[in-house]
Amino acid sequence: MEDSIMQDAVLGFDLGGTRIKMGIVERSGRVHGFRSTSTDSAKGRAHLLNVLRQIGQSAPGEAASLGLRLVGVGIGTAGFVDAQGRVAYATENLPGWTGTNLKKELEEATGLPAAALNDVHAMALGEAWLGLPASRGLRDFVCVTLGTGIGGCLIQNGQIFGGRDGYAGGFGHQIVMQEGGISCGCGSSGCWESYASVNALKRLIAERLPSDPAEINRTADDPQNVSSPIPLPDPRQLFEAARSGSSLALAIVDEYASRVAVGLVNLVHTLNVGDFVIGGAIAAQGDFLLRRIAGEVERQIMPVYRGEGITLHPATLGEQAGVIGAASALWRDLPMK
Repeated sequence: MEDSIMQDAVLGFDLGGTRIKMGIVERSGRVHGFRSTSTDSAKGRAHLLNVLRQIGQSAPGEAASLGLRLVGVGIGTAGFVDAQGRVAYATENLPGWTGTNLKKELEEATGLPAAALNDVHAMALGEAWLGLPASRGLRDFVCVTLGTGIGGCLIQNGQIFGGRDGYAGGFGHQIVMQEGGISCGCGSSGCWESYASVNALKRLIAERLPSDPAEINRTADDPQNVSSPIPLPDPRQLFEAARSGSSLALAIVDEYASRVAVGLVNLVHTLNVGDFVIGGAIAAQGDFLLRRIAGEVERQIMPVYRGEGITLHPATLGEQAGVIGAASALWRDLPMK
């Protein structure tokens, strides 16, 4: 197909502690060839860069087969990313990732312009562009992801608020417990992430699980219902048991919701925001969990901050949000043709 009729596209990456997601994104936001692969972060920096290089070098051919011309690469990555596209700091979720000049690495591997930013910043851009905030005309909101860790981003007037160095949004590392706080991968202790991430939920389940795992399936209406013990800790099965009426599972979910709410209340009190977009693996539980978190937020915040209400919106772009947002970061820098 001739270049003159080929549409421009950007290769988008979303690199997290567990999965690397990727896709080819048109300027309209349409995503082609979306897929994901295991991060295998334990294999270290060289392995991750090699995976990114291989995909980046094969992507132009894949794009061409779709009638698209690749014009750049955008990547959202776990960790704190500076304005030059360098990973200034990453926890041990990505061993050896600190100091990686991701923008430069991708530009050298592909010969194309690249943009690199924090993965939750990318997700927030994606939601602001094509997700629920865009559909409702929201230009100001806070994005929080509850996943392996907790990430965040403040969007003001449709743009990322990066703070002095571009690192604003490290909400997971606000200290919520000082004396005897749980150790965090960042090197501190008592971080919100240590109490409200997916890993923290797994730990909570293990702590609250009785000696007989079958107890999780007992319900108030049917205390003898122990026929299907579930292997824990597994958050998905915890929520299944809670939805089925298990009193123990519901108690664990409510305790977790309260822990999530503590961090959100701190953000309300600090930023005086009214809208949150909640993403990450936990967000898949939808209203079943969000209404519990919202109830706890309402209970804990100072009345003066209630204003017109605090609303928790589920992220709507799903697994593609970070890929779309990373591509969006580059689209903003490229001239229209």
